[in-house]
Amino acid sequence: MKVLAINGSPRKNWNTATLLTKALEGAASQGAATELIHLYDYHYKGCISCFACKLKDGKSYGKCAVQDELTPILEKVETADAIILGSPVYFHSVTGEMRSFIERMGFPYTVYDKNYSSLYQKKIPIGFIYTMNVDETRMKEFGYAETFKGTEMALKRIFGAFESIYVHDTYQFSNYSNYVVTAFNEADKAKRRQEYFPLDCQKAYDLGVRFAASPD
Repeated sequence: MKVLAINGSPRKNWNTATLLTKALEGAASQGAATELIHLYDYHYKGCISCFACKLKDGKSYGKCAVQDELTPILEKVETADAIILGSPVYFHSVTGEMRSFIERMGFPYTVYDKNYSSLYQKKIPIGFIYTMNVDETRMKEFGYAETFKGTEMALKRIFGAFESIYVHDTYQFSNYSNYVVTAFNEADKAKRRQEYFPLDCQKAYDLGVRFAASPD
């Protein structure tokens, strides 16, 4: 059992990375081998619309033909038994690195038939941990769940199962007084992190346990 976590945040030791690490700890508690990959360590682009992955009898049919630093990561995706993605929400969406990764990961497996069938060779769970500065109310006002729904449905169709965790009102800085952020109350942010972030970490851990647990 191999569980792969993909960090779409530029930070390696903050909210998203911490939650992904907790998820992998949960998976490891079930005996899974785990790996955490930081996308910002790699140089790559999103899908270039070459359609080599759709070419009949093509050597890259069902695989991304672009050869760059993302290629070995996509090879790890092929052999994973569970995948957990994580990204902060920047300007109402996941980071550009995460979006580009999802394009390169998902499109080659998608068949252009009437059912948009999947070429992925097995059924595995895939999860997504979203971290965001806004609270639950603002998330609903901004329509984040609806924004993410299409991609989530595609990932479920390709890989077989999907779960998401939304982590709200995150603590962004170690010292708010150093930044122009008068929209936020540092004391409230700190209180939220102290009371709720451990619960979010537990949710991530439990997700890892579920993903790595042996089937009945």
